[in-house]
Amino acid sequence: MRRLLLAVVFALGCQAQTSTVSSPVATPTAEGSANRDAPVPVAARPTPPPEPPPPEPARTEPAPTEPAALARWLTDHATVVDGHVDLPWRLLKSAAADGTPTEDPSLATPTGDFDWPRAREGGLDAPFMSIYVASKFEGRGARAHADHLIDLVLGLAAGAPDKFALAPDVATVRRNAAAGLISLPMGMENGAPLEGDLANVTYFHGRGIRYITLTHSRDNHISDSSFDTRHTHGGLSAFGEQVVAEMNRVGVMVDVSHLSDQAFWDVMAASRAPVLATHSSCRHFTPNFERNMSDDMIRALAKQGGVIMINFGSDFLSGEVRTARDRHAAAATRALRKAKLAPQSPAGLAFLAEYDTRHPVPRATVEHVASHIEHVIGLVGVDHVGLGSDFDGVGDSLPQGLRHVGEYPNLVRVLLQRGRTAVELEKILGGNALRVWQAVEDHAATRR
Repeated sequence: MRRLLLAVVFALGCQAQTSTVSSPVATPTAEGSANRDAPVPVAARPTPPPEPPPPEPARTEPAPTEPAALARWLTDHATVVDGHVDLPWRLLKSAAADGTPTEDPSLATPTGDFDWPRAREGGLDAPFMSIYVASKFEGRGARAHADHLIDLVLGLAAGAPDKFALAPDVATVRRNAAAGLISLPMGMENGAPLEGDLANVTYFHGRGIRYITLTHSRDNHISDSSFDTRHTHGGLSAFGEQVVAEMNRVGVMVDVSHLSDQAFWDVMAASRAPVLATHSSCRHFTPNFERNMSDDMIRALAKQGGVIMINFGSDFLSGEVRTARDRHAAAATRALRKAKLAPQSPAGLAFLAEYDTRHPVPRATVEHVASHIEHVIGLVGVDHVGLGSDFDGVGDSLPQGLRHVGEYPNLVRVLLQRGRTAVELEKILGGNALRVWQAVEDHAATRR
């Protein structure tokens, strides 16, 4: 815990500065040894300096005991990592016609799930910025699109150096956190920008990418997708197997979110380093939703040292809520058609907003997220679960109590009430994800 460590460093520094004052020693005179024991005249004796005051004891901030207060204390002291935040995509969508951003997330923003003030409120230290490349870019300028989004993130860090900082490795994340800076590590959502060239793994690593989600909503040249029924490769492609090996060699984490089941198992067979599921949840609560992970997949992920980072979207959290949301969407569409309005027209959007006011959208709750975390712990232990919110990426589906980055303490409070300890929560909040990142770096170091 970084404040506790700072207190220890302060105490050690105080001790190092405390020294013992030596008694004055008479030096030999020109007359030789016969005069060595002669008393020094009083006027010549130096006055010893005053004894320095004893150092103050190191001050450690006591942890509160009430769950809500303790939750905020823990998020402030732990290194909080979120595996997936779609801020770059949000900024791209809201940009002016010339590409100029219309939002400044270093300040409070009226829309979206992420900005600096709320991130500070929630104790967030390292949100992985998602470099999201839609499936439509496969074979159509995917690398250039990824570069544009990376440039957006670099611009955020350069534009607010007192708030944001880049983070190429785990050590930098920890240094930034100790300095009060929010790190902006990057993960690339969709391997399409590799464009069939293994050298692009090294290229994007050099640009700051530290994980790659191998595919997205459709099969690509690397892997089959959980959302695509074609199953083009029957799992990973031959090139995809080479990509996994190259990512291991270079030090880029493999992200298995969005992969088909068979592609996941192919990654488990191919990877020599732990992998992440940066924004997935447990299929146990959402039967037949292949985008989430089955219990067997979670066990295999953990056996290899990996971590599943729980997605906060309501559709990922509860099959019942997902069904209710589908019914709500169908009813809203019928009402829109009856009003003879186009869905994306200004009038249509206003109609839908009013409809949602009168008929609130069903959503999960923070307790659902806690239940997914508890499920993973029950399967494989506390060392293999983390947070992968998908903030700014799942629309109006975030759960009650976890609607933006300022609300992580609400989740911690629920977990505390369910009996989780501070040590366990430090792992869940970020320690587990950082461990995998470090393991991937260490593995790559042995391959160079």
